[in-house]
Amino acid sequence: MVALTNSLQADRASGRLTLQTATIARDSTAIRCLDWDRDRFDIEFELQNGTTYNSFLIRGDQTALVDTSHIKFEALYFDCLKGLINPAAIDYLIVNHTEPDHSGLIRELLNRAPHITVVGSKVAIQFLENQVHRAFQAHVVKSGDRLDLGQGHQLEFVSAPNLHWPDTIFTYDHGTQVLYTCDVFGMHYCDDALYDEVPQLLEPDFQYYYDCLMKPNARSVLGALKRMAPLSVNLVATGHGPLLQRHQEDWIDRYRRWSDAQSKAAPFVALFYADGYGYSDRLARAIAHGIDKTGIDVELVDIQEADAHEMRELVSTAAGLVIGMPPQSASNSQLHATLSTILATANKKQVMGLFETGGGHDEPIYPLRNRLQELGLTEVFAPLVMKSAPSDVTDKLCEESGTDLGQWLNRDRTQPHKLLDANLDRALGRLSSGLYLLTVRQGEVSGAMLASWVMQASFQPLGVAIAIAKDRAIESLLQVGDTFVLNTLEEGNYAHLMKHFLKRFPPGADRFTGIATYDATNGSPILAEALAYLECTVTYRLAASDHWVVYCTAKAGRVANVDGLTAIHHRKVGSHY
Repeated sequence: MVALTNSLQADRASGRLTLQTATIARDSTAIRCLDWDRDRFDIEFELQNGTTYNSFLIRGDQTALVDTSHIKFEALYFDCLKGLINPAAIDYLIVNHTEPDHSGLIRELLNRAPHITVVGSKVAIQFLENQVHRAFQAHVVKSGDRLDLGQGHQLEFVSAPNLHWPDTIFTYDHGTQVLYTCDVFGMHYCDDALYDEVPQLLEPDFQYYYDCLMKPNARSVLGALKRMAPLSVNLVATGHGPLLQRHQEDWIDRYRRWSDAQSKAAPFVALFYADGYGYSDRLARAIAHGIDKTGIDVELVDIQEADAHEMRELVSTAAGLVIGMPPQSASNSQLHATLSTILATANKKQVMGLFETGGGHDEPIYPLRNRLQELGLTEVFAPLVMKSAPSDVTDKLCEESGTDLGQWLNRDRTQPHKLLDANLDRALGRLSSGLYLLTVRQGEVSGAMLASWVMQASFQPLGVAIAIAKDRAIESLLQVGDTFVLNTLEEGNYAHLMKHFLKRFPPGADRFTGIATYDATNGSPILAEALAYLECTVTYRLAASDHWVVYCTAKAGRVANVDGLTAIHHRKVGSHY
């Protein structure tokens, strides 16, 4: 049943690239791009055995391509694809996940075959619209939807959000019992072996992959496992590494056991939203992103499809509840029953937040708020009320609201950490540093942060490194390519600025009210009282446990007082600021 071909290879300075094709089921072909020498993934993800990017071709009366590959394989991939099929004969491109290592060739595929209909989750299609920068035909699917290719190849889609991106779906072929899962159940392991023949060789990479990408979303893993449970799966066709057939039940059971243990150990937030109604998807993702930054798990639940038993279990065990108001409808008894279940199961130990979804006929937000407060739940952020279509400002407001909720739940877990060795704690604290204010503006969104972990990092180009806690509100405004101003505070003239910016601002608040500023050439605010400033561009980010180390190039700068001295921050211990 399996026919292997290793026919294409490229010599690249970046490492050896080969391509393997194989028949994996009736009318179903794997196109495996083998990246033998890749030694790092997602910056902090060190690889020992390279990786693969797996794509698949399914042919019925109509033809579907499932995912593409990394852009480094462009020439190899399209040479191979043309050998298998005329791209003009492909009817559908199924996008299980839009991360660039799987979607890097979509734009070129659409250039060659613009008639193709792109199939994916609503979030995936939105992401692709920003990635490919061209019009394309799209078909949005959700859990339970089907696409009939003919010849028995009826595809069913399974929603798997947050594994490990919010756009993820699985695709199941009822005709061959193959489940296409992209990142899920994968591993970074490069080998000619198509299947999981020798599990002992794969186990370390399988668990490492789970720990890095799936473990932070353990509850979402369990949700996806529950949704795929009714399917009879003969082969798991993953997006990375070998396909899982010989021992697939064991691999899936490992995900279940690991995720079950992780979900019981960590608090989580149940976030209820109405998929496809108003702006619920967008606002829910922004709030979830803010919560996720704090290290708190988030379980996204479509309030229109939730099972009553599952709802009770989620609400009773969640540390926090966030509810997006569903549409008002006297005839929609399921929605009213769902809200009643939440009210009947919630308890006073929980925190909560509410948001309108902007669909035009939202359930009223304040009666529900009053009922939850009467039950004793603590409101962490004020109701997010939609006055108009959401904007970048709205997204930031939602993100900061989610971060506030996550930080509230973390308050007992984030007390100053005492190192085991008190001498080490004190010695580390003697690393003195300057005091700086990082300021940024992007359109109508602005932010500021007091920073002390700052240092010059290079001469050519002139570079600066800044450590930023992962749960800081400003972190999302400091992605690669973003610009900001680094303001140096002056000794003897910084106490009032420090006091102002150390305040806890409510979500969406203007950090610069009452502070004199003027605009840098990059658009970010310069503090009028700063000793000096640098205009910076983010060029690199490195994950370092609870902080991001952000490397930036300095584009311009000026000193306001040549005789002034930089304010210095002295600590007594190194275990907290």
